[in-house]
Amino acid sequence: MNGIPIGIAFAKGHSTGNDFLILDDPDGHLDLTPAHTIRLCDRRKGIGADGLLRLVRCIASPEAFTMAGQAEWFMDYRNADGSLGAMCGNGARVLARYLAATGRHHGGPLALATRAGVRHLNIPADSAESHHGPVSVAMGLPALPGPDRITVTAGSRHWPALHVDVGNPHAVVFVDDLGHAGTLATAPEVTPTSAYPHGTTVEFVRDLGPHHLVLRVHERGVGEAPSCGTGACAAVAAALHRAPGPPGPVRYTVDAPGGRLLVDVADHGTMTLTGPAHLTARGTVRLHTPWMPAARDGERGIQQPHGVPTPALLARADRGLARLADLHTALIPAQADR
Repeated sequence: MNGIPIGIAFAKGHSTGNDFLILDDPDGHLDLTPAHTIRLCDRRKGIGADGLLRLVRCIASPEAFTMAGQAEWFMDYRNADGSLGAMCGNGARVLARYLAATGRHHGGPLALATRAGVRHLNIPADSAESHHGPVSVAMGLPALPGPDRITVTAGSRHWPALHVDVGNPHAVVFVDDLGHAGTLATAPEVTPTSAYPHGTTVEFVRDLGPHHLVLRVHERGVGEAPSCGTGACAAVAAALHRAPGPPGPVRYTVDAPGGRLLVDVADHGTMTLTGPAHLTARGTVRLHTPWMPAARDGERGIQQPHGVPTPALLARADRGLARLADLHTALIPAQADR
């Protein structure tokens, strides 16, 4: 399909105020460009959201085709500025809630493919058909890739920061007062810039007590957000790095302006994020102005997923398309039998 037709159906949901637009595209027909995403997420000229979740079957997505044996569905996550996102903890849980509410998952474990790999979620069976309720997602083991000397500056203040990767990049700073971050109307300055070649989400974190954090977040591609699921995990990873505790599982409570998230840390450091996921609306996009033109040469390369260069992405897509063509006849019946 060339571009996006006016009149496309959508749904919308949020987790702790972090809201998302859902486009249900199981067969991978929509050709989303950065301009399309920007328009849809615009809070005045579009529907408005912190990000866009395109739901597509792995078998129909060149990016996710190699994960089709592990998961049926792929979360094609886009930031509000049109850039591609590798992982979104709140978004994954909202998408899981959407799959359950639309009858394509009946509660319990759910595998979901993302650009950061397959993530495993769980929806309590007693809320599987509901439009709201808690959802958990296994976030894996956060990485601390360095470099060590990172500085975040907001207004006239600056702090040392820790680089934490939770499938997407974060710079975490601990502050005495969250107000010291200022209005966060613009992105905090993060140096050295070479540490985050594709930009980063910044968390300002304060300790409230044992295993209890509160944060504000400036999300990459969005601005200040009421919450961030990967940011909550990054904050916990930074807290553990700052003051390691005794071995054993531990639960952190992470509060943000939009609400509360829980982060369970296992013995070996892997994290599970739990929090509410709500579906709030569904409808049809009917814009009075035409869609922006499709991407021109070079536009596909802007702000690609963290750490993945454009040529590698395009080569991966080409390989996926070739495999999809070769195996189309055999795989379609298998999909129908699921």
